[in-house]
Amino acid sequence: MDLIARIPGDNGPVARRSIKDQLSDKLAYMIHSGLLRSGDELPSERQLAATLGVARETVRAAVAVLQAQQMVEVCQGARTRVVGPGLLPLHESLSTLHNLGERSFDEVAEARAAVEVQVVWLAAQRIGLDDMGRLAALVTEQEAMLDDPVRFQISDREFHFTLYRACGNGLLVDVVSDFYDYALEVRRRVLCQPGAIAQSVADHRGLVRALHSRRPASAVAAMQVHLEQIRRSTFEEMTR
Repeated sequence: MDLIARIPGDNGPVARRSIKDQLSDKLAYMIHSGLLRSGDELPSERQLAATLGVARETVRAAVAVLQAQQMVEVCQGARTRVVGPGLLPLHESLSTLHNLGERSFDEVAEARAAVEVQVVWLAAQRIGLDDMGRLAALVTEQEAMLDDPVRFQISDREFHFTLYRACGNGLLVDVVSDFYDYALEVRRRVLCQPGAIAQSVADHRGLVRALHSRRPASAVAAMQVHLEQIRRSTFEEMTR
């Protein structure tokens, strides 16, 4: 089984796969991209189901696929633990922006800001009620994740990618998805800092309010605040 084309945007062939396979692909991508690392404990089935918007039975089936691929370890009475990339290869076409890791941090941060602002501008005009409700629900859940960086980062990814898809432009979704994945290992360290998750949740809450207002300029301003917070905290962690 391959990890197919564009897992981050859930576009193209993914939509024709079962929900279980879509979810196992999504979790596998998180492991390959570094969002989930060896030794991480996954949230409970109930928590993952709520964050990812699926049934608990689907989470259980998707985790079983990853267990068969030696990517996670399932122990009775304990949290499922990430083992590593396992037997599932990363698809060559997964990245739209090749060699992004070779670019400087300042270059990537500037490009991400430029693209993500355009994505939010479009999303503020095109977002539907279902996606608006999904974003609001994720922020509410994130209030209970202030001391759980792994669970929060999974939820953070869902928040951003729900927002990205709302822009209605698949190519922009693919590009901004790659920017999101840049330096995830550093973001993980940042989220372990006191108050870091709370700040991101506050930023997310401001974004939801701005999107609800249907004023693109307000949504852009809220995203600029969030991106600057990400840029500053990531740079500080990189230069420690």
